[in-house]
Amino acid sequence: MMESSLGISDSQCLATVRGHELRNGQKEPRLLSLLECSGQFKLDILANPEAIVLSPVPQLSIPINNHFQIVREAEEALLIDISINTTVRVRLQGEQTPELLLELQDDVHTQSFLQHVTKAKQQAEKKSSQPRKMEPVVPVPVKDCIPVPPQRGTSKSTSNKINNSTLVKPPNTDSGLSMTTDFGFEEKKNQQNRIVAQREPPPPPLPPLPPRKGTYTPSNNLTAGPTTKERPPSAQNSKSVRNELQSVTPSNYTMRQAMMSSHTGSREGLLKYRLNKKEKEYVDIKNFRFFIGTWNVNGQSPDSSLKPWLCCDPDPPDVYALGFQELDLSTEAFFYMDSSKEQLWVDAVERSLHHKARYKQIRIIRLVGMMLVVYVNEEHQHHIREVASESVGTGLMNKMGNKGGVAVRFVFHNTSFCFVNSHLAAHVDDYERRNQDYKDICARMSFHLLEYPPLSIVKHDVVIWLGDLNYRLCFPDAGEVKKLIASKELRKLQEYDQLNIQRNTKRAFTDFMEGEINFWPTYKYDAKSDRWDSSGKCRVPAWCDRILWRGSSVKQLHYRSHMELKTSDHKPVSSLFSIGVKMVIEQRYKKVFEEIVRDMDRLENDFLPSLSLTQREFTFENVKFRQLQRRSFLITNDGQVACTFAFIPKLNDSQYCKPWLRAEPSEGVLDPNEAMEIFLEVYVSKDSVMLLNSGVDKIEDILVLHLDRGKDYFITIAGNYLPSCFGTSLETLCRMKKPIREIPITKLIDLEKCRINFLLYNDGTEDKPLRIPKEVWLLVNHLYTKACQQEDLFQTPGLQDDLQNIIDCLDTSIPESIPGSNHSVAEALLIFLEALPEPVLCYELYQRCLECSHDSRLCKQLISQLPRAHRNVFRYLMAFLRELLKHSIDNNLNANLLASLFASLLIRPPPNLAGKQTQHDRQKTNDFILGFLMGGDED
Repeated sequence: MMESSLGISDSQCLATVRGHELRNGQKEPRLLSLLECSGQFKLDILANPEAIVLSPVPQLSIPINNHFQIVREAEEALLIDISINTTVRVRLQGEQTPELLLELQDDVHTQSFLQHVTKAKQQAEKKSSQPRKMEPVVPVPVKDCIPVPPQRGTSKSTSNKINNSTLVKPPNTDSGLSMTTDFGFEEKKNQQNRIVAQREPPPPPLPPLPPRKGTYTPSNNLTAGPTTKERPPSAQNSKSVRNELQSVTPSNYTMRQAMMSSHTGSREGLLKYRLNKKEKEYVDIKNFRFFIGTWNVNGQSPDSSLKPWLCCDPDPPDVYALGFQELDLSTEAFFYMDSSKEQLWVDAVERSLHHKARYKQIRIIRLVGMMLVVYVNEEHQHHIREVASESVGTGLMNKMGNKGGVAVRFVFHNTSFCFVNSHLAAHVDDYERRNQDYKDICARMSFHLLEYPPLSIVKHDVVIWLGDLNYRLCFPDAGEVKKLIASKELRKLQEYDQLNIQRNTKRAFTDFMEGEINFWPTYKYDAKSDRWDSSGKCRVPAWCDRILWRGSSVKQLHYRSHMELKTSDHKPVSSLFSIGVKMVIEQRYKKVFEEIVRDMDRLENDFLPSLSLTQREFTFENVKFRQLQRRSFLITNDGQVACTFAFIPKLNDSQYCKPWLRAEPSEGVLDPNEAMEIFLEVYVSKDSVMLLNSGVDKIEDILVLHLDRGKDYFITIAGNYLPSCFGTSLETLCRMKKPIREIPITKLIDLEKCRINFLLYNDGTEDKPLRIPKEVWLLVNHLYTKACQQEDLFQTPGLQDDLQNIIDCLDTSIPESIPGSNHSVAEALLIFLEALPEPVLCYELYQRCLECSHDSRLCKQLISQLPRAHRNVFRYLMAFLRELLKHSIDNNLNANLLASLFASLLIRPPPNLAGKQTQHDRQKTNDFILGFLMGGDED
């Protein structure tokens, strides 16, 4: 056989990477293609042809073998709610070649790349299986294999053949090709999973993450139809799970969920559910050491070793989870993803990890100034799987990332962990806003993993919450607090601690625990010293930086601050935990597995599942924009067997419900006589308000609750929607002299259908439209007269109760004054602009806006071509923003901040381009607005 210069035979597949040099020295892949040359399959990433001619780069080949790895790293960002076309980083690493970093444009290119790798691998294996190139068959150890289910329709003879041959490596195997899914976690495959005869039946699979109560494995062929019952499976099809879990080859193992039939998928989900119920029978607990650290670094760069913080114990921890806040306070970090501080702190951390062990970074995620990085001792890295990360911004409009949380979750052996690093709202009196931030993070943080429903924070065995929670002391006298600290009366001080009060009154962190605090308050110190704040504000010391936890088998060994580090006005905090991790005992697991399978086989042939519902018709009265309504009902398994249920889409629908409706949980498993409460939530967001305002949609829907191997249950949703000026077009609002609730719904629909050629419904005496909507004038006038000098205007979020009152006030009246705080009114203005069905700068002019953003004269010409209402609103807003900049010393605003914020709302890309907007495009929209803010007054 011919061999390449790298010593690779022509029967093996090569991943070939070509790139061309950019100005910054990086390589940029341009095109993916699969080539066959001289019997050799190669995966090529081709550079721009012109660049190859002008500056050819030597070809680099990486063999696809057992040591070949592909790791996708999705960049994380959540600032303003605009579609961000994030670059996907892919690392290639082979046995004989160095690590190579590629950058793919988007998910489409990433999926294409992964498909090419899989195809190349399959082609190489096909060639290697030919007689003239036959390679030795390497059997897979039986203990490492998972039997995989066949598709329905497999003949008995075929099934028997497969039953003795096809084995698949479990997800926590550490060898093989590592293919990262869309959701950012790795699932390992063994290239040597060949057809090998086995005389004994394969053992049961090692369990993945123990399924949560309510786990349901969806199928692709569920459609709504008449209420029917499926026939029970034949005896052949229900012999045992081992006869059912067989026909998917290694190359398509990760795709098996999409290929299975409804019954096969739900049967596997039911099996996982039953295994979880009996987990104590086959699981032992082993303790591991987890080091958790948090530090608000106040925008500073590391100026000393972090070993006093990270290496303060004689024995090395098994896992590090380190959270930072205020990593970067620059405007660039506030609105964009880039930050030079990130790598500085990561390098400082890695230099200071415990010297008695070697660590592997599991995941890093950053949102503006919040960063969370997780390391694991190298000896444990192969027992870490299903890694995912998420971020939630709770700043202005619940999106800005100056406040919020970042999280990393994974499964270690058989225990699921979730680490949350958060930076909550500041200021002494804003504890309610901190509570709201906590609740928002819990409600909106969701991890998406293949083969599992979305995972919330609480659906983990162990959750550790760390960060600058910003809860202060309800003790206004700083001098008295310092005296109590000096006299070591910390327990007395903690009676005034806001976090303790909120936990005791069950308003926040209710089910979390915290260890005893025996260290001084960690905030606020003069920078580079141990002196309490000596500035004019003389802030009261407080325990802002905290670490809490929930879950079983968690023991806190140490909870401390580290006074040696003086970089910031906060002191770092750490907690060392001993946490019991579930370890599967294979022999006991196998016994439980087989007992469950036998029981399922017997019951499946004898009984059909059945449910009873306490209610099937629901009416939601007076549904409003951004106001949640909830109803609930009970479902009870009144049959003799466990049942798997799920809400499924109706025929020709892609989702099981309309966008303003949600059922929680939407899928699950119930044992006989077990009941579950299902919550129905109606919430009209900016994405659905326009259709409801215009009458195109109504509060009407039918949910189909599908019972596997049983019948479908139909749940009727009805209600009435109260129109809102939020989500109504500018043209329509300009022709409304009355509040929108006083306009008959029929007239309102007519106004939206023909926005220009109609008469105002107002006694027929006035048909001249307003220059700008009265709602815009009311909001801006309030801010102009009362909030120009408001500190941190447009940077601090309002309260949800205030926002709802403001929306109701504008929808029902023409008030003399707007209720709520200045921050709430400012956020209401932004929400109004965000919800407009057509942005102020119309979709059709978006491309021209990008083209003329460099020329102020062209920008002014473009604005003059806007429809009358849009033109007037744009000029009115620019005049207001210029006025705010005159008071920048008081309100802490600057032109760049306002341009970035308002450009994302006033100049939105058309829906078909929303996912394609680049960072360069966003910068052009910022420049467009910046030109008007820095220029003179408009005519």
